[in-house]
Amino acid sequence: MFIGLAALLPLIGAASIASAQDRKAAPAAAIPRAADGHPDFTGVWQGGSTVPGTWEEANRGTGLGGTGTDANAPVLPSSNDRPADREPAPYQPWAAKKVLESFNRRGIDDPTARCLPGGIPRLAILGLFPIQIVQTPQQILIIYEYMNVVRVIPFASKHHDDAEPTYMGDSIARWDGNTLVVDVTDFNDKTWLAGTGTFHSDRLHIVERYTRISKDRINYDVTMEDPSVFTKPWNIHSSMMLREGTRIREYVCAENNEDVINYEKLLKDESLFRRK
Repeated sequence: MFIGLAALLPLIGAASIASAQDRKAAPAAAIPRAADGHPDFTGVWQGGSTVPGTWEEANRGTGLGGTGTDANAPVLPSSNDRPADREPAPYQPWAAKKVLESFNRRGIDDPTARCLPGGIPRLAILGLFPIQIVQTPQQILIIYEYMNVVRVIPFASKHHDDAEPTYMGDSIARWDGNTLVVDVTDFNDKTWLAGTGTFHSDRLHIVERYTRISKDRINYDVTMEDPSVFTKPWNIHSSMMLREGTRIREYVCAENNEDVINYEKLLKDESLFRRK
């Protein structure tokens, strides 16, 4: 028996739940296309949202990252929130206990608190920072403002022979009809996947599927396999919304970062933060 993370971790706002109707593709003619005929993903996007409009228009809610001008608007998902597909994370029993331990310690061991890359799919479903995609016939470039991470993803039939374990893994892309499929291997074991404590091993294998269903929206579907910690593949369904007029800005986490020092102090007295 495994412990489902749906019972452990907070969920993002209801407006981010993608219904079957929401996920239907627009007519092919309405989807922007590159010169080679494939859907064009070039643009600046916001993960974990289904709300159209500019960044300011779409983020009127209260809470971290919102303007607070509309109390009824959805709250932005944080990097510790799970997407709203509600599928339990299929951790093996020993691994589920480890995830629960991180939750009970209030994510004190979050790798990003030490300014490390957020990894995927965590970076893709985080709504607090923009994501820029630049598409060419030869490769896809994805720039994440959060932690200043860049992925260069070639269209290729096999992974690099000299790939080594990294935070973002080794990515290659291909087309499946109108869907961009990105296969990712060669991870280290130092990131979280989609919420507090959702660790993985270096055997992690991820397949991302990007489907542009309209001018404003990409359906983002990801399958994670890790035989060292999962009992079966874990699927997450989210979305990315076009944010015209938004640009990527400099993000420097390490400067004046006191989290590392504070965490070391807290770890010496867990009564200060541990859940009862």
